[in-house]
Amino acid sequence: MITRIREVRRAKGMTLADVAAACAPPTTAQTVGRLETGTRTVSVGWLNRIADALGTTAKDLVELPETADLPVAAILGHDGVHAPRHASVAAAPQPGSGMVAVQVETSVGEYRSGDVLWCDRVAPDGFAGLLNRDVLLPRPGGRFIFGRLIGREGERLQVLPLGAGGRQQVVSEPAWAAVARVLVRAL
Repeated sequence: MITRIREVRRAKGMTLADVAAACAPPTTAQTVGRLETGTRTVSVGWLNRIADALGTTAKDLVELPETADLPVAAILGHDGVHAPRHASVAAAPQPGSGMVAVQVETSVGEYRSGDVLWCDRVAPDGFAGLLNRDVLLPRPGGRFIFGRLIGREGERLQVLPLGAGGRQQVVSEPAWAAVARVLVRAL
């Protein structure tokens, strides 16, 4: 099996030691290196452990023939633009299960017409971690509200709509929230 562990690890800016420490249970950098190079067989169990450590899915670590790699031509840093030291590819974003999208029709706040937001659904027990994030909340009658989550009092969420002059709105006991994770924007 051909894996993309090295490419994804480098794209995420992690070292072998970082990945090894993030595995559950932790392993050694040498083991991760052997799995990357194919000198050690990558089982499904190892693939899942490495994927969790990298914050991705096992599917993203397996090289499939129909996926096109995007080679990294340059790296933009604080000191300017330079060529990468090693050949690498950019990992293409893949929507996760349970994600929903918000398509921006009219520019509002920091979002432009034509943008698409990929949002992760979050259950009510995870709402506390969404403060000061842009969220989509369902409302009765098939309606929604999208804005910055600015407060939470029990089961009541306080949302500030995007754009100038928006008034705080309160949503009581939403079944879920979806937090904006990925912005897709054509330049």
